[in-house]
Amino acid sequence: MPPDPSPQVTAARPRPDRPPVRGRAAAALVTAAPALGAYAAVRMVGLVVFRAAASAAGKDAPHLLSERWDSVWYQRVAENGYGYTVTLPDGGIHSDLAFFPLLPALERAIAEMTPLGLAGAGLLVAWSAGLLAAWGIFAVGARLYGRRAGVVLATLWGVYPTAFVQSMAYTETLFTALAAWSLYAALTRRWIVAGGLCALAGLTRPSAAALIAALAISAAVTLVREYRGGAVDGLVRRHARMLLGVALAPLGWLAYVVFVAVREGSPFAYFDVQAQWGNSIDGGAALASFIFGLPLPGMLGLCAALAALGWLVSLCVRQRQPLPVLVYGIAVVVISLIGSGYFGSRPRLMMPAFPLLLPPAVALARLRSTARTVTVLAVLAAGSAAYGAWTLLGSGPP
Repeated sequence: MPPDPSPQVTAARPRPDRPPVRGRAAAALVTAAPALGAYAAVRMVGLVVFRAAASAAGKDAPHLLSERWDSVWYQRVAENGYGYTVTLPDGGIHSDLAFFPLLPALERAIAEMTPLGLAGAGLLVAWSAGLLAAWGIFAVGARLYGRRAGVVLATLWGVYPTAFVQSMAYTETLFTALAAWSLYAALTRRWIVAGGLCALAGLTRPSAAALIAALAISAAVTLVREYRGGAVDGLVRRHARMLLGVALAPLGWLAYVVFVAVREGSPFAYFDVQAQWGNSIDGGAALASFIFGLPLPGMLGLCAALAALGWLVSLCVRQRQPLPVLVYGIAVVVISLIGSGYFGSRPRLMMPAFPLLLPPAVALARLRSTARTVTVLAVLAAGSAAYGAWTLLGSGPP
């Protein structure tokens, strides 16, 4: 009888039914390559159009992308830490504590390890995160409705009307990347990974509350269904990883809220800071006031746009999207609409709600002619690029 193989040889043999992690990652990247290529292409269209428009207007395109509006606040935190405030003419105070710490932490780390300055580091994070977000969005779409739908979904996210923000040193791409991969992890039952990514999202943007809610509600529904079905014995033990992931999910968001509370000496200091920026929750009162303050044509147009948004949400429900995906998309929309912030920022705030694009993505993917799908996406890319250039050369994103 031949001797048993040594432990070293046995341990070194990869399991035939489970390729090594590096091999799986490479295979996943190859599968996602069309989505990443399409996303990069439409974003490149936006950048080329913007660069040409900025040059014609005599303006510095890199500066407009990396050193205006919120980007400046993030870079100031990256350089000096928290503690900067601005006193407005009306006596109001804007504090940098309104800005979450993950992006400035990454900017500082990259600036210290590379020749890039903070502005360049911010663009590097945003552009890299944009590709990671497109990959995660593709992964979710492909798992639910097939690879073709996943490619179209990632491309549609890249031609969103305010997709120009994806090319700026803002947090939208970083947050969307974390959210998309967290949702994918939840769909594939990797709950601890989902919770950990959600915790990082909670260090990126306050809208992480939508992702926290999506994971918590999905877990609660799972437990209730099994309990009602009589599968009580070992219920907690069977779902220990899910419960741990849900427990991890809010830690990033809570950690920052507690940090602000301790720093300012008030348990509600974070919410006070947001209120000073005009970002408190008012249930939609500010939105209603804005709508009814418009001239009649503008009011009717905005109401039509909101009705279209509601119709899109209803399509997501009728599509029977998985619960974490559905809850996340709807929650991002609700959070964006019930705040008292400036109305012009709301389309940007809704951009991470990529599940809203699943119904049109599936419809486009089902077109018999690939040429028609490409044509529609090309037209949308051109429109998005033109709108982005016009906005960035004008008032820009608030």
